[in-house]
Amino acid sequence: MTQTVSDASRDPRLIRILTYLMFMMFAMTTDSVGVIIPHVIKTFDLGMAAAGSFHYASMTGIALGGVCLGFLADRLGRKATIVLGLVAFAVTAFLFAVGKDFGFFVALLFLSGLAIGVFKTGALALIGDISSSTRAHTATMNMVEGFFGLGAILGPAIVTALLAQGASWKWLYVIAGALCVLLIIAALNVRYPQTPPAAQQKLDPRVTLAMFGNPYALAFSFAIMLYVGVETAIYVWMPTLLADYKGPAVLLAAYALSVFFILRAAGRFLGAWLLNRLSWTQVVAICSVAILICFAAALAGGRAVAVYSLPISGLFMSVLYPTINSKGISCFPKAEHGSVSGVILFFTCVSAVIAPWMMGLISDRFGDAVYGFALATGLAALLAVLAVLNLVFDPSRARLEARQDADYVVP
Repeated sequence: MTQTVSDASRDPRLIRILTYLMFMMFAMTTDSVGVIIPHVIKTFDLGMAAAGSFHYASMTGIALGGVCLGFLADRLGRKATIVLGLVAFAVTAFLFAVGKDFGFFVALLFLSGLAIGVFKTGALALIGDISSSTRAHTATMNMVEGFFGLGAILGPAIVTALLAQGASWKWLYVIAGALCVLLIIAALNVRYPQTPPAAQQKLDPRVTLAMFGNPYALAFSFAIMLYVGVETAIYVWMPTLLADYKGPAVLLAAYALSVFFILRAAGRFLGAWLLNRLSWTQVVAICSVAILICFAAALAGGRAVAVYSLPISGLFMSVLYPTINSKGISCFPKAEHGSVSGVILFFTCVSAVIAPWMMGLISDRFGDAVYGFALATGLAALLAVLAVLNLVFDPSRARLEARQDADYVVP
């Protein structure tokens, strides 16, 4: 019994709220690319794969920030790491106001991704510090996903409103930068729990790199990669897929991404209800199979069905990422939460870069975005198979029970 929760946090409610708002703030930018990309294509006369750099750049930055700088959350402490990342993000966000060139924007997106990678790993490690059990950790992660979903709704809505008024999409980043400044002020004034003593001995990124050899870290990371590959198909390419839609649901097609994000946010409540009644392995299996059905229906029925089934998939996506991420992190001691968060975040962003890039290449090659969604459906099928096998064999059960006893139970 090495870690108790009696002194876990001085301001737990404020810390939770601050963490939720951080995820909402950066989701406003990262999940708006699907709305921004069509305008980037027209402005700079680009193909789908090239325009997708707006997505690839930020995800690459987040991946490198997570794996190369994730150890900072354990070494410097959660507060210093979070503030450092937020300051860097605010600077890059405000620089969008003066940008004009495609390359400049891509560079800013990469740097903002690095900043997100830093404060996100700090926030994910912090969630472990303020959680009273592995189950509470999963519940908090799902709440984080709810606020992330809110940001994903607000971001595209802001971009749409800006464009309707003849303003540039760049002002979305300025708005996010202003919110980030408020978060920095709040973070500086909130009292954080102390970093677990063992974590302060982690001196360099080799601690994070060592996680790449751990089978639990790799298994959960692989599951995350499959899920992210499926999700990015929606928020990166669904607007492009439905741009050619002709049918009775034209209004739904125009707002399909917003509907998806609204349903994904609502899905958090469905997920919370399911997690209170079923095991996490059952919930992950049910939702993974439901997502596969949505994508398979879209592929078989074409745009006439996709306009309905793809947005509906958001209802089942919300619970997957936070639950898989939480269980992966909870397999390790709290002192290593920053490092393992960095590894999982790295694989998250590798998939977020490679999957939509491959979908863009395939779509360009065959001249239709539907071919990219065929790849996404294959990823959904693999995720569903993996989730069912996890339900049957539950290979992480003993590991999670051991960490529950060691990290959360007061002796």
